[in-house]
Amino acid sequence: MKSNVTLVASLFVLLGASGQALAQDVAAGERSFLKCKACHQLGPDAKNAVGPILNGIIGRKSGQIEGYNYSDANKNSGLTWDEATFKEYIKNPKAKIPGTKMVFAGINNETEINNLFAYLVQFDAKGGKK
Repeated sequence: MKSNVTLVASLFVLLGASGQALAQDVAAGERSFLKCKACHQLGPDAKNAVGPILNGIIGRKSGQIEGYNYSDANKNSGLTWDEATFKEYIKNPKAKIPGTKMVFAGINNETEINNLFAYLVQFDAKGGKK
């Protein structure tokens, strides 16, 4: 009985720690987004800039934000943004979509990519946090 109580208590500690780690991932992702912020905006007041708005990116087809002048490569890529597609793209945008006008060299660190993704996916299509 005592070992079961210890096991349950250990699980609660681990679950609590993983929740804190997720919060830290989002904060780290927000810092990583500073690399993107020169071209992209997020949030309720976001506007297209050098790059398109990134609100609600997951589930959106590439090249579809109204009012942004996408390259033909992006418009015709056939991609729908999901976790795997984003993570592959952000490593090397020009390799994933040859002909894209995005000049960002990419992010190769898996932890940073995961953190950036965690930050981006909190924003719905209108820029509110989910």
